[in-house]
Amino acid sequence: MSIRDEMPVLARHEGDWVGTYLYVDNDGNVLDKHASHLSCQFTSDPARPYYQINRYTWADGREEEHRFPAAYHDRQIWFDTDRIQGHSWEVDGSTLVLTWVYKREPDQVLYEMIQISPCGRHRARTWHWFKNGEIVKRTLIKETKLK
Repeated sequence: MSIRDEMPVLARHEGDWVGTYLYVDNDGNVLDKHASHLSCQFTSDPARPYYQINRYTWADGREEEHRFPAAYHDRQIWFDTDRIQGHSWEVDGSTLVLTWVYKREPDQVLYEMIQISPCGRHRARTWHWFKNGEIVKRTLIKETKLK
């Protein structure tokens, strides 16, 4: 079976997504906010069948782009890039969970819940940032599918 067959919720995420990332501290104070454009793709490369490109733009004109090729096995996608290491799996018919660490900050662990709407055009994502086992901030993401 293929990654699309074994991870049908992930397959529904294929395409381009635009939205906003909002970072808040434990008291709800805004720490950062920026626009996003993510491309979620499936490839013909058996070693890295999933590929994601994240593009971020801030109001001051600053931009970033990050690429995330992923391996696939055990009904999960596995990221191991110069930036992050982590994996994602499906929880139910609309939800993915992703956990990862930034390699430059190994004492910080992130947990993300990604939910796609029944129509497949909207996503809601939340990140929970833990440092040394204690939550330090959250990221709230709202996205709409372009194509």
